[in-house]
Amino acid sequence: MATTKSRGFSLIELMIVIAFMLIMSGITYIGLRGFLVQGHLTLAYETTFMALRNTRNLAITQQHEYYVNFNPSGFPAGTIQVEYQPPAVGGVLPALQQVITYTIPSDTSFAIPAVAGFPTGAANTPDGFGTGATAIQFGACPAAVSTGLQCIVFMPDGSAQDDLGNYTSGVIYLTDTSATGTAQLLATRAISVWGATGRVRGWALNQSGPTSYQWVQE
Repeated sequence: MATTKSRGFSLIELMIVIAFMLIMSGITYIGLRGFLVQGHLTLAYETTFMALRNTRNLAITQQHEYYVNFNPSGFPAGTIQVEYQPPAVGGVLPALQQVITYTIPSDTSFAIPAVAGFPTGAANTPDGFGTGATAIQFGACPAAVSTGLQCIVFMPDGSAQDDLGNYTSGVIYLTDTSATGTAQLLATRAISVWGATGRVRGWALNQSGPTSYQWVQE
């Protein structure tokens, strides 16, 4: 009487299946990585935008000066520090008090891509502020914060001023530091602040030609 013998997979068949699974996993990762990168960049952008807008609202509602410091000393890179200036006592201003800190994802940074095609010059920057040459373009902070540090001081009327009391308008740029070339250009965002009113605007970099890019307000 004939019997049926069960047959398993051969070593070659198993290797083919494993190789196929690895290839599919690689394709899936490559496909999802773009979404993950964009997700981190969007989170960095939204965190920075929220920090600026919330701090301006605090300055107005609390009727005090509030400071937004970028990459302050003693904190990890990508930190946004918000501080509050208590009112003067006997004509002397007390030390600044920290309110809150925010941190953007580690694969994003306050930076501009060193890639050909990145728009520079006042005619090509968000709201026409700055030159697009540096990542954070605002006035210098008061010495009480840090000499030479770039920051924004929101006043009780909602305006943004520098250490001399002048209205200061500027731009903060964020980019994906893991991307290169054209991919990094498209993975760059910007936020502008108009000093006279403290208005905060968000911007995305869009491709307008084969090698040209322009900022579009979101």
